[in-house]
Amino acid sequence: MIITHLALDGLKHAFFTRQGGVSEGSFSALNCSDRSADDPALVAENRAIAAAALGFAPARLVSVHQVHGVAVAVCDAPWETRPVADALVTATPGLLLGVVTADCAPVLFADAGAGVVGAAHAGWRGAVAGVLEETLAAMRALGAHDITAVVGPCIAQPSYEVGADLREAVLARAAADARFFTPGHRPGHWQFDLPGYCLARLLAAGAQAHATFDDTLANPQKFFSHRRRTLAGEGPIGHQLSAIGL
Repeated sequence: MIITHLALDGLKHAFFTRQGGVSEGSFSALNCSDRSADDPALVAENRAIAAAALGFAPARLVSVHQVHGVAVAVCDAPWETRPVADALVTATPGLLLGVVTADCAPVLFADAGAGVVGAAHAGWRGAVAGVLEETLAAMRALGAHDITAVVGPCIAQPSYEVGADLREAVLARAAADARFFTPGHRPGHWQFDLPGYCLARLLAAGAQAHATFDDTLANPQKFFSHRRRTLAGEGPIGHQLSAIGL
């Protein structure tokens, strides 16, 4: 149910899989997205299961209203209304920061010495626009200076064929980022290395960067995947949670 990374050893963190929850059907089983069409009571129970696995009460698990942007929310207490953002950071002990994904890259951040952690949702749009760098900046504003970041399970290059529009958007920022593309299976298409791209952006911004290199599309028993669902013409699916806390 849980994937951890040695780079975050000693910190309460997890990249949860879809396994171990109570949801049914296409949402089976640990769907943690309360913006899905799943039964809200089951989602709440799943989120409580995930929080408890890391030693937190359900009310201490905080999330944001994700929109594929670059806004970062600074959290010092559970909020009544979620802010619109794609990352959140805190220096407050007792809070568990969570993002949900189903092919986009979840990224967990920490400076254990400074007591600052963060979590970001990085789809290709957010990553290109700078959500990872914005998260690092927000953590540094809270006193972090030696930040480790881990890119969690997301769609991998062999599974991620994209069109010219995505490639052009990436290259418009930096022509050198053509290295994250290889020829696709169809003319005018490419395979995009999302985790590699995120790692490069994090390293360039001064973080120690790592990745789990789990492919969400290629592992249907372990992960929800929006791309896999789309290709198969299936209905709604869930999202897995990635979380870190102090």
